Amino acid sequence: QVQLVESGGGLVQAGGSLRLSCAASGSIFSFNTMGWFRQAPGKQRELVATITSSGSTNYADSVNGRFTISRGNAKNTVYLQMNSLKPEDTAVYYCNLVQIGYGIYWGQGTQVTVSS
Repeated sequence: QVQLVESGGGLVQAGGSLRLSCAASGSIFSFNTMGWFRQAPGKQRELVATITSSGSTNYADSVNGRFTISRGNAKNTVYLQMNSLKPEDTAVYYCNLVQIGYGIYWGQGTQVTVSS
């Protein structure tokens, strides 16, 4: 079994910064992709950023240049540094782990609220 636990959400003013963390435990394999998705009220869940086990990253256009995804030394943690936050970044942010051939896993989500 795999568990993902997020932390770091909260309330911040527009222009501020937050850092989200996600720790994965259980049967974690060397080759995987971790990422962050978000879902705002009334909207579909959307990709924010992903990072492979080799360090390749991918960002949504809406966050490119403002957000940075990274992995910890233990490779089972992923971070999302969010700078220059905007009210439209308000959403529940979900950590995601994809292990091809084994499964797709989600965290419970952490709320990020950006006030104008």
